[in-house]
Amino acid sequence: MSGKIRKTSGRGRLFDSVLDTIGDTPVIRINNLAPDNVTIYVKAEAFNPGASVKDRLAVNIIEAAEREGKLKPGQTVVEATSGNTGIGLAMVCAAKGYPLVITMADSFSVERRRLMRMLGAKVVLTPRAQKGLGMYNKAVELAEKHGWFLAHQFETPANADIHEATTAREIIGDFDGEKLDYFVSGYGTGGTVSGVGRVLRKERPETKIILTEPANAALVGSGTAQQRGPDGAPAASHPAFEPHPIQGWTPDFIPLVLQEALDKKYYDELIPIPGPEGIAWAKKLAQKEGILTGISGGSTFAVSMKIAEKAAPGSVILCMLPDTGERYLSTPLFEGIPEDMDDEEREIMKSTPGYHME
Repeated sequence: MSGKIRKTSGRGRLFDSVLDTIGDTPVIRINNLAPDNVTIYVKAEAFNPGASVKDRLAVNIIEAAEREGKLKPGQTVVEATSGNTGIGLAMVCAAKGYPLVITMADSFSVERRRLMRMLGAKVVLTPRAQKGLGMYNKAVELAEKHGWFLAHQFETPANADIHEATTAREIIGDFDGEKLDYFVSGYGTGGTVSGVGRVLRKERPETKIILTEPANAALVGSGTAQQRGPDGAPAASHPAFEPHPIQGWTPDFIPLVLQEALDKKYYDELIPIPGPEGIAWAKKLAQKEGILTGISGGSTFAVSMKIAEKAAPGSVILCMLPDTGERYLSTPLFEGIPEDMDDEEREIMKSTPGYHME
């Protein structure tokens, strides 16, 4: 060891709002899990202030609506979300002074709804049997009934636009003069792959874009088109959907935002991944790299490892990690992680004489 202490020097600026800290998330090398002949990086979106990639679209949806005069001062915002977009919107609305109502299926993790309520949002739960389309339709109904602003994360151009303007530019800047052979992402709304795809196809055409989705909810892989209404909104649940544990990924419809990536072929390969594999790799990232990510991040990383196994020596892979593992405390990700001491921990506790047990 060098003996040198780590130092920091600040960001060189003072921030006027928490919203100004969104973006510029770090790209981090994987040192212990990656094969010897391949380099894997992860883009850790948990470094956003709301701890997920959805902070980006949340702030842009609101600010685009403000610029266009669609959102009036003090008007209530409403949106359907599995959690991360709602948390991002709750943060943005708290900072800007807008009331927020979230609709969310009751199958998503309890900590998500508590975080949104902590940030001042109201959370309306819909029956899990109605799936994503049920919470979506409830948000539409509430907007129409009360004259609220519907955020439209699944359809709005503001979604992919912010990834084109920020996420993609960060990747281009961070890999300036460096190899980048693969970019790996899943999809929730599709904003990341559509926005980043626009830029990579033009400026880094040699980079192969890998898209992934749950193996038991392979909507894109099915080849079946999504039924849509006249505004591009889903008109029905997609027939290929089944419930899956990868929260934040793949609702029971193909979002209009994702459709751009499908129509314009912004991906080179589609690789499905079973949820349990994503959970296993999220645990490995935490325990072998010290990187805490959710099931979606673990699933994306699982696909990145599959790419690494067949990639040419010297290949460089970038994997999106959408959020933090702390958002999954009540999910299968933390099953088997005990609250109390196990036998080994008790033995450690007893290994010195100064202990007292009732």
